[in-house]
Amino acid sequence: MPSHVSADRPFAQPPSRGSVEALISQTRRLKGDVDAVRRDVQGDGSDPRERWQRALYDLALHQLDDLDEHLAQLRDGPQPPASGEAAVERGEAPSGSLLSRVGSAEWNLLTDEATWSAELYRILGRDPAGPALTLDELPSLVLEEDRPKLTAMVTDCLIDAKPIDGEFRIVRPDREVRTVHMMGEPVLDTDGSTASMWAVLRDVSELRRSEQAVSETRDSLRRRQQQAQTEHRVAVELQEAVLPPWHGSLRLPHRGTGSLDIAAHYLPAPASELIGGDWYDALELPTGESLLGVGDLTGHGPAVTSTMAMLLGAVRGMAMAGAQPGQLMALLNQLLDTSGRPALGSAVCCRYRPADRTLVWAQAGHPAPVLYRAGTARRLPPPDGILLGATPTASFGQAEETLLVGDLLLLHTDGLVPGPAATDGSDPLLDLAPRIAGAADAQDCVRAVVAEFGALERQGDACVLVARVES
Repeated sequence: MPSHVSADRPFAQPPSRGSVEALISQTRRLKGDVDAVRRDVQGDGSDPRERWQRALYDLALHQLDDLDEHLAQLRDGPQPPASGEAAVERGEAPSGSLLSRVGSAEWNLLTDEATWSAELYRILGRDPAGPALTLDELPSLVLEEDRPKLTAMVTDCLIDAKPIDGEFRIVRPDREVRTVHMMGEPVLDTDGSTASMWAVLRDVSELRRSEQAVSETRDSLRRRQQQAQTEHRVAVELQEAVLPPWHGSLRLPHRGTGSLDIAAHYLPAPASELIGGDWYDALELPTGESLLGVGDLTGHGPAVTSTMAMLLGAVRGMAMAGAQPGQLMALLNQLLDTSGRPALGSAVCCRYRPADRTLVWAQAGHPAPVLYRAGTARRLPPPDGILLGATPTASFGQAEETLLVGDLLLLHTDGLVPGPAATDGSDPLLDLAPRIAGAADAQDCVRAVVAEFGALERQGDACVLVARVES
């Protein structure tokens, strides 16, 4: 057959063997680097972001495999059709190798002859000893719904001299469905008429499966992110709805002597999605006493925040009904034990009598309040009490402390001071005594605490509440 001219350009000169070998070496080094990074992605596959990352690495490796085999074919040149034994004798790739995924074909329109490479026979699952299919016979291998696509591509190529670049699915004799990417051009005779059509066909089934895995894991990650955003918004709204609405300082009781100047602050976790079960509260009781409390539930998210809302509502209701701190803790423990969402929690609750400035308090596995007095600081000796929800039969003790005018009481959750507990008995909150002594009011004390600990790296959220005894 005479040499033909491509429809839009003359054939380019092939690259030198040395330059192709250098590209192959670079590609294989890159494959090794990508595979090494891929193996570093650890986990059990439960994290959507981790699955998406692994799918992207798999896709990159498939694409590098394709590049490797394309360059190898470019180096070795086209292989003629051959039977299985003859192919092995000549060193051709056996069926199933990387090189079996790219083949070539030419269809002569003048003689109605078709010429296929050995690789194309393997891609299409055809016997190399059999004849190559003509353009009229080729659609018989194609999935029925993809045949119009192939017909349109071939027609545009032969009639309008448009290059072919598209995909279709074929059904092999073993009923396996594969995806084939076809690229080709018409070859014009000297009089400008179409003499033949050549094409390169590539089995992209694995590549498309990898791309689908990337798409599915990306969609899963997006859905998880949207779910997390929704859960975060619900948790924030619920938290804002149940925590005390007052801002700045609060005076309890509103009338009389020996009242408390109260201020509180909520410190969110650095990771904004970690909305947990930390709470604080202060309210005036019917007896003229004041309730002070802080607490924390394990976990994060709307479920924990809703349990916190239930717990805080119970604290207020039982305190208003006259329950003393030790009894209140026991009832909260039973409530958590019998709730539909079992959880562990810690808390400290206090009742303050302004008439004699007496503080009655109880705790459940929680840091004891810090008492600042005349420039010094100490933690109150804690009564007995274990974590809420740990055992249904737990009992909780009570302690009393007589306060003086000017004393300041600090209640906080355990996330306020991040990091492991000091082994030398030091307590960073006690070191604030000089600054607390110079504070103008409770709000100023809260600012001092937040300035000291607010910017520290913490694993979760935290609350702080301060109450200063007024004259």
